[in-house]
Formats: sequence, C-alpha cells, structure tokens
Amino acid sequence: MNATMQMQQRGAFTFPAELRQKYGIRTGDTYHVVDLDGIFVLTPMTPIVPELANEIERMRLEAGLSTEELLSSLREQRVRYVTETY
Repeated sequence: MNATMQMQQRGAFTFPAELRQKYGIRTGDTYHVVDLDGIFVLTPMTPIVPELANEIERMRLEAGLSTEELLSSLREQRVRYVTETY
C-alpha cells in the first residue's frame, strides 16, 4: 500500500485508516524513529521491560535465590564475560 501523509500542527501525522487497522495501531502507541539519511523508519515500541522484569523475578524465586545472590551472580558473570571477551 502506498499512502501520502501531511504534517499537521504540532508535528502530528495521521496514519491512513487502512494501515491503522492492518497493524492494530491505536491511540497512544509509541514508535521509535530511525533517520536513514532522509528515509524514516518507524518501529513500534513494545513495553517489554515489565515483562522481562516479571520473568526474571519468577526465575529468581524458582531458583530460591535472594536478590543479593542474584545480583552477586550477575556481577560475577559480567566480570567473566569481560575477561573472556577482552
């Protein structure tokens, strides 16, 4: 599909209804814009951080680790990674 969009006041664009419907774009959705020398690429921003935090917490509890133990282990892993990589 090809479409033309016009810049509105305060820098707003209105996506054609067909695109909004096809991709489930709703009011309030957030996008990241990448400028490739005048070609703009829009990528939807998904709220993945809360999901990841919940998954990490679930795994921590399943492993029976305290928060301090988890952080200590992460620090050890980071040191090992840096030592092996660099």
